Amino acid sequence: MVKFNDYEAVIAWIHGTLRLGIKPGLDRMEFLLERLNNPERSNKWIHVAGTNGKGSTVTFIREILEHSGYKVGTFTSPYIETFNERICVNGNPIPDEDLVTIANLIYPITLEMKESEFGSPSEFEIITAMMFVYFAEVETIDIGVIEVGLGGRLDSTNVLTPLISVITTIGMDHMEFLGDNLAVIAKEKAGIIKDSLPIISGVIQPEASEVIEMIARDRQAPLYKINKDFDIKTSTKSELRFVSRNKELPDLKLGLEGKHQYHNAALAVETVLSLAETTDFSISNQAIKLGLANAFWPGRMETISNHPLCILDGAHNPEGVQAFADNASAILGDKVILCSILGDKDHRQMLATLKSIPNAKVYLTTFDYPRAMDQEELRHTAEIHSIEAVVDWKSWLQTYWSQEELEKTLFITGSLYFISEVRHFIKNGEAKSK
Repeated sequence: MVKFNDYEAVIAWIHGTLRLGIKPGLDRMEFLLERLNNPERSNKWIHVAGTNGKGSTVTFIREILEHSGYKVGTFTSPYIETFNERICVNGNPIPDEDLVTIANLIYPITLEMKESEFGSPSEFEIITAMMFVYFAEVETIDIGVIEVGLGGRLDSTNVLTPLISVITTIGMDHMEFLGDNLAVIAKEKAGIIKDSLPIISGVIQPEASEVIEMIARDRQAPLYKINKDFDIKTSTKSELRFVSRNKELPDLKLGLEGKHQYHNAALAVETVLSLAETTDFSISNQAIKLGLANAFWPGRMETISNHPLCILDGAHNPEGVQAFADNASAILGDKVILCSILGDKDHRQMLATLKSIPNAKVYLTTFDYPRAMDQEELRHTAEIHSIEAVVDWKSWLQTYWSQEELEKTLFITGSLYFISEVRHFIKNGEAKSK
């Protein structure tokens, strides 16, 4: 059955399934993949869960593996520039024509599921299935680095069996699905831990770390913890060096800005070293150094303009905003912060953190997205927190861009969906149009 003749039709179909909402559970995914001849069994995987830092950690791992000579598939979300970048091989997004071909393969099965006990698959389940098919049948890979969508235990990606699992951080996010305390959320994230397979943990809160230790012990999975078994440290000269139970790597440089990236880089290095210890993958010190130095992930402390100086950083929950605030506070001089926080997030804590940044004026805005604040919510929230509401962020940016001799740093932060729109707006030169 040929349902889709072009890329636009496929994207419309995929996004149209958003109305089905999030459907935790693996039954639908397992049925869908079985009908596709189980493509998830065709490759080797690294599985990455966590509240924050997944995308950056995946990027560091990919770069190191690429510099080691391997062909690496990645699966990440959300996208910043194009939908296709969610499924990449060596950083190259899936071509439009391959997306169309795979969509036509999957679509008839979704119709079958709609009439069955399973019901229609969700948007994320469809995209996950596309990824598995692409890496199995179209663009073969040496290894895939797969980012969990939500949680871990019941996430659509948790049908794979990895060589190594990674949990980057635990924070209070997606509580309507994962639970309302760190221990419960940690249990959901730890659902990716597999029997006897290594688990690399960047979790630092004692109550969350204890849960991960317990599950790893029950599954006899070797556990390696940041600050205990490995870390990236700084010297008085700001030199970065990785240290672990059996390795030290000095003179490291990171391609991603921000001190929070030390954490993500340490996880990535420990992951690839554990991979080399337990499999036939070969990772050199030089590949690690080059991979860390060459890493790039758009929208993460990214300088998008120098005149005026403008830095984008997706920070979509309290922990992310705290990391952003730590980095922004380290930059001298006056600051202007434009942020957009989705309506279902903890805006109270996030805005309080932003307001604590020295020499900063905070503006709150919204954008066209189903979960974004409407204008009434925007004005009400801004008033409560004694900050200025920006109803039309595009016009506001154009006005800001037109000012001369700006000696301030403009930070734009909040939802990654918002960052994606702003990045496109600025890169296309639309901010200069006034």
